[in-house]
Amino acid sequence: MSKKSPAESVRWLSPDEERAWRAYRRMVVAVQAATARDLAAAGLSEPDYEVLSTLSERPDHTSTLWEQAAKMRWSRSRLSRHATRMEERGLLRRAPDPADGRGCLLILTDHGLDTLKDVAPAHAASVRRHFVDRLPPEDLDAVERIARRFEDIEG
Repeated sequence: MSKKSPAESVRWLSPDEERAWRAYRRMVVAVQAATARDLAAAGLSEPDYEVLSTLSERPDHTSTLWEQAAKMRWSRSRLSRHATRMEERGLLRRAPDPADGRGCLLILTDHGLDTLKDVAPAHAASVRRHFVDRLPPEDLDAVERIARRFEDIEG
């Protein structure tokens, strides 16, 4: 009895599936590159904006490092290194987490909040220009509906 090779047991993509996958990837890369370029012109990276906007929505503009890393689907060490760079720029500060002796809190500074307030209008315009305005409302609804199917994927 012969064993199947790993390539023989793969469920390869059909031509239609391959086209859909490649179209999705082109869309994501194009939109992400364009919005990232616009954020960079304002002095922020996409992760910077994600951290600042998330903290701005939290009570006391504070989150645990663990919660923020989970939201971004990053490891805690990766976010910790990124938070160090943001802290050096005065965008946030850290404090010990009273509920977790090994953890820390990320706290949005006044400078971080001001930076977010300055950049948010341009970011919204960028998202609109590179994504929202390219789709009719029914396609935006479809994108949201489709995206919800992927919320449970582990990062």
